[in-house]
Amino acid sequence: MRRLSKNKKGFTLVELVVVLCIIVILASVTALSVSTYIQRAQDAQDSVSDEVNAAKNNISMSESKLASYGF
Repeated sequence: MRRLSKNKKGFTLVELVVVLCIIVILASVTALSVSTYIQRAQDAQDSVSDEVNAAKNNISMSESKLASYGF
């Protein structure tokens, strides 16, 4: 029989699986956080677009009112 060397090099399968599980957990948490920030940014962009459209409507209403007064 061969003698097993006490100076083994490399990683065991269990160690690799544990590290892989940790990486997957961290990646999923990161993906959830990023998707939350993306949704918040889209909501903010929609809000700004709504405000810009409201301002444009107010300007055109003001211009038409001024035109009716002859300005």
